Amino acid sequence: MSVAHLVNSRIIDTHIHFDDDRFDPDRASIYQSARSQGVCAMVVPATIESRFTKIQHLATQYPGVFPTAGLHPMFCDHHLPAHLDTLAQTLHNCVAIGECGLDKSDQQTDLKQQRFYFGAQLELAKTASKPLIIHARNAVEDVLLMLKTAALSRTSGNGVIHSFNGSLQQAHRLIDLNYRISFGGPITYPGARKLRGLVESLPLEAMMFETDAPDQPGHAQRGMRNEPRWINQVITSAAELKQSTITQVASASNKNAISLFDLPESLLLGS
Repeated sequence: MSVAHLVNSRIIDTHIHFDDDRFDPDRASIYQSARSQGVCAMVVPATIESRFTKIQHLATQYPGVFPTAGLHPMFCDHHLPAHLDTLAQTLHNCVAIGECGLDKSDQQTDLKQQRFYFGAQLELAKTASKPLIIHARNAVEDVLLMLKTAALSRTSGNGVIHSFNGSLQQAHRLIDLNYRISFGGPITYPGARKLRGLVESLPLEAMMFETDAPDQPGHAQRGMRNEPRWINQVITSAAELKQSTITQVASASNKNAISLFDLPESLLLGS
């Protein structure tokens, strides 16, 4: 299956930090290159309160950019309780709450603070009826427990665990709670057997695909700044693993993103 086939398709990058300062020198050309490769939309999550305004501005400047707002667990030193009020006031212009969640990869991270902000955002998701974009690095079980307690009940989906790296059993428990599972560049690495096995095993109806650019480049771009145009390589790898077509995988991811984030139906593949 040729990556070039995606040029004539449409694909949503369901998680990209298009606001990242590393894109400042050439953001317009990065955007145009992605569009030329079939990227019709990007969901852009905020990580700290000071990024909310920049992402909102990018959404007005670049068609197909959909902003979210959240307080990321890795940046608790940047967060204040007052930022939760700002977040609540920002949500009318956002398609989701996030990036939020828990991260246990850093021994210096204050888990009590992480749980406070994640818990507050879970409550806000319930009040505002917004889906969540969840970060769960080395913390899938902890996140699962908090999600189960929160008991969100949004018909079109409660959220997505981005860049998932948990177990197959955990993935199914999340799906049972009405959350989607998202994968990015790491599935393109031949040695990533666990991740590739997850993609093989999980139903397309529960999966979405992303770049997480400028981080997590795929195998062909190892060591480089990741870009949204390389979502096509993620889709191609997923199609090979699913023994499916590129169009089927892209279409499933698009439909899941459109339903979860309440995006325009016109973004559907082939419409």
